[in-house]
Amino acid sequence: QNNGGWTNLFNGRDLAGFKQLNGKARYEVKNKEIIGTTVSNEPNSFLATEKEYGDFILELELFVHPEMNSGIQIRSLSKPEYMNGRVHGYQIEIDPSSRQWSGGVYDEARRGWLYPLELNPAGKKAFRNNEWNKYRIECIGNTIRTWVNGIPTAHVIDSETEKGFIALQVHGIPKSVEPGRQIRWRNI
Repeated sequence: QNNGGWTNLFNGRDLAGFKQLNGKARYEVKNKEIIGTTVSNEPNSFLATEKEYGDFILELELFVHPEMNSGIQIRSLSKPEYMNGRVHGYQIEIDPSSRQWSGGVYDEARRGWLYPLELNPAGKKAFRNNEWNKYRIECIGNTIRTWVNGIPTAHVIDSETEKGFIALQVHGIPKSVEPGRQIRWRNI
């Protein structure tokens, strides 16, 4: 539905409009939230929009386990001829670790870090552990800008991909890490 020019990507009831790619992490809907749960020995998992988006502003809120890495894919692709369908493209980092790179821009399964938060020490303080965090991601033309809790975190000029899906990542974990850690998403 459309409210004030905004379109909800998540209806609050089910995963209509999304498809799961790559890994087998668990995604479910509870209390108007999408909950992603880690599963042992699986590659990165992605809950991707069925539609593609080029120029857009994306806002969402997330609450992540303090020892879980995650991310938001934007303008991303999955094609059989590229690494057997591996999801690749821009990822906005969710990093509750002491590294504090939340809001940074990573190029998943392609070129790696485009904007680590070492480039923006003030932005490292934006993310808050054990709380809801609000992300704002603007993709206009060749410009990607990100904010975490209203604080500017990254600004990238790059034209590798003009459009693609948006996806919610649950990072793969090795057998040595206990499964069951969660990330919750709402107001997407």
